Amino acid sequence: MKLEKVSLFSNKKDFFLFLLLCLSILSYSLLIEYQNFKQLTRFDTAIVDATVIKHYEKTKDSKTYQVLKLKSEQGFMFYTTSRKNLQNLTGKKLSLEIYTTHITFLNFFTYFYAYSFIEDISQTKSLKEKLNTTIDDAHKDKNISNIYQALYTATPLNKDLQTTFSSLGVSHLLAISGFHLGVLSALLLFLLKYPYQFLQNKYFPYRNSKRDIFIIISLVLLSYLLFLDSPPSLLRAFFMLIIGFILYDRGIKIISMQSLLLTVMILLSFSPRLFFSLGFWLSISGVFYIFLFLIHFKNLSKIWQFILVPIWVYLMMLPFSLSIFGNFSIYHPLSIIWTSLFTIFYPLSIFLHLIGFGDLFDNILKSFISLNQNNITLKFDFLYLFVHILLSFLAIKIQRVTFILLFFSFCIFFYLIT
Repeated sequence: MKLEKVSLFSNKKDFFLFLLLCLSILSYSLLIEYQNFKQLTRFDTAIVDATVIKHYEKTKDSKTYQVLKLKSEQGFMFYTTSRKNLQNLTGKKLSLEIYTTHITFLNFFTYFYAYSFIEDISQTKSLKEKLNTTIDDAHKDKNISNIYQALYTATPLNKDLQTTFSSLGVSHLLAISGFHLGVLSALLLFLLKYPYQFLQNKYFPYRNSKRDIFIIISLVLLSYLLFLDSPPSLLRAFFMLIIGFILYDRGIKIISMQSLLLTVMILLSFSPRLFFSLGFWLSISGVFYIFLFLIHFKNLSKIWQFILVPIWVYLMMLPFSLSIFGNFSIYHPLSIIWTSLFTIFYPLSIFLHLIGFGDLFDNILKSFISLNQNNITLKFDFLYLFVHILLSFLAIKIQRVTFILLFFSFCIFFYLIT
């Protein structure tokens, strides 16, 4: 007899108690952030230790200067500029004196620009820098190196590659997120399952293998998350993995909007900065549409779900892609195929780099990049995106709206390809 999964919140009282708990945690988190903000702006200038996330050159009004995007050790992000010809500082740790008089609390939560003086540049290479150097040495083409660095160490893509991949509809494959975490989890499960079961049967048969393997996988993924400095989309995926297993272990439904809402509320309570993270909300949106499909079309066979989910998610995320990136090409719809192939390419590329054959796919990647020849740039009205989001929320409760939502997305797709 198969036991039926129970809902997370059995009544409104449980939900409101949980909401009250989240609001209490959020209040405390905001209080801590406000204290950090007051400490930063206590004087007209402040010394900040930060890591360079991006470093690029920009020309405006016939003047060329260096732009640095930085993340401080306190977690806030900011931009600064320099007229000096600096070496590439991406990944470097700096000590800067910044002017703080114009910084507001909202800026502190999002991004702000600060005039600064670089006091010190750390000459000690971080583990991430060493790994990026190793990747760079394995490839002759800088663009190819940048692609693998984005895949393995969450290094930002250069502007040209960003445009190329957004036009091809595969930006989500280069930004480490839940998709990559899922592939890594499956790979780790494959590597650990049978050796652990062999040891368990021989030495500790009383242990729960599922829980033990999950704990090992979680610790490995947590180490990777901390190594990458906790990108928002990956942070969401990791906590959803933890919450999902806890719910599964207790017989509570995982594929439900309640579990997704639970994850979002917990993450925002402990880390309110995520509210202003575009990557976080895009990641949540992708999971939302997967859940929406599996809830309304749960009676379809597993084979049909496997075939249709990538197509569904592509159509549902298309309005977001057009509104944010505004790039499209005739190869954009093929991202459905590229995404499926990526589940093979990603772990295989890691293995090839480990055994010294990391450049095996270089020519294929060069050909892939060159596909972006007939891309178009368009302005997608945010009104359409608002309608799409509104229909999406209505579709949670009304299945018929799901078909209206699908028709709306397909009309946008048809307009683009004609």
